[in-house]
Amino acid sequence: MSAPPDRQVADFIRSTCRSVWTLELLCYLRNQSERAFSREELIAGLRASEVVVSQGLQALGATGLVVSQADDLVRYAPASEELDRLSAAAEAMYVRNADAVRRMIVAAANPGISAFANAFKFRSE
Repeated sequence: MSAPPDRQVADFIRSTCRSVWTLELLCYLRNQSERAFSREELIAGLRASEVVVSQGLQALGATGLVVSQADDLVRYAPASEELDRLSAAAEAMYVRNADAVRRMIVAAANPGISAFANAFKFRSE
């Protein structure tokens, strides 16, 4: 099975990850998909705040990438093979060009900032 096109992966990242922390959380859970984690373990493992982890889990749960289990544990469990492929491709893109992926996420979360920054670019005529 081939990897999805970069454009599709970029769309997936922009729609799923409202912060870089959410993508970091997705990668962390995906790389350890054989086990479930408590929120405290995720906070410690990512060295993140409770708010960041909670918001990330909410976003990933809404997308169908993580599930909650008994005892308030969560684990990576994509609802479809396509979501798993997109998650793998998103991680690969992040590893390949982390700065570009970070800019993509920030621009999607704050479109006004990108428009403001673009106003100061020199244009060739």
